[in-house]
Amino acid sequence: MTDSPARKTKSDRTRETILEAARLLFAEKGYDGTTVRDIAAAATIDPAMVIRYFGGKDLLFARAADIDLRLPDITTLPRATVGEALVRHFLMIWENEAGTSALPVALRSAASNELAAARLREIFASQVAPAIARLAGRDTPAVAGLVATQILGLAFTRYVLKLPPVVALTRDRLVAEVGRTIQSYIDGAQR
Repeated sequence: MTDSPARKTKSDRTRETILEAARLLFAEKGYDGTTVRDIAAAATIDPAMVIRYFGGKDLLFARAADIDLRLPDITTLPRATVGEALVRHFLMIWENEAGTSALPVALRSAASNELAAARLREIFASQVAPAIARLAGRDTPAVAGLVATQILGLAFTRYVLKLPPVVALTRDRLVAEVGRTIQSYIDGAQR
């Protein structure tokens, strides 16, 4: 009987356990507040195993913050709905409905760590800006930056600071209100 490729090895399971523990701790405590020992304790393994599998905290963080936003192709949407669609999509990511917990890791850590801040800038430059470019034309950097202020500001106040009035808002209201602001940036790019 041979091992099927779909069957995970003990090493794969250990690697996944370490990565999940790291994501949870980085999201909760940020990069600077998380140690390799913390991650090992959460994964119930020896700290040397974290180093063995990931080479150190920096490399582990890079994997934990490996983010594919899976943005929808906004050119296929009615133009007037793009702002709301982007907010809805990002809320799914923040609330981990899109299958990624890496974005909260990057945001919480970016406030205190340059490596994390650089990673977040890279994500927006490589994924958000190209999506916006399809609609914003030559004003892409400014429009993508303005969109980022809304998305990251919303995420920071709702999921990191947990500002009560923002946490209390329904998803529909957030989509409508923040979507309207993002839509105004996108529509303004054509003027």
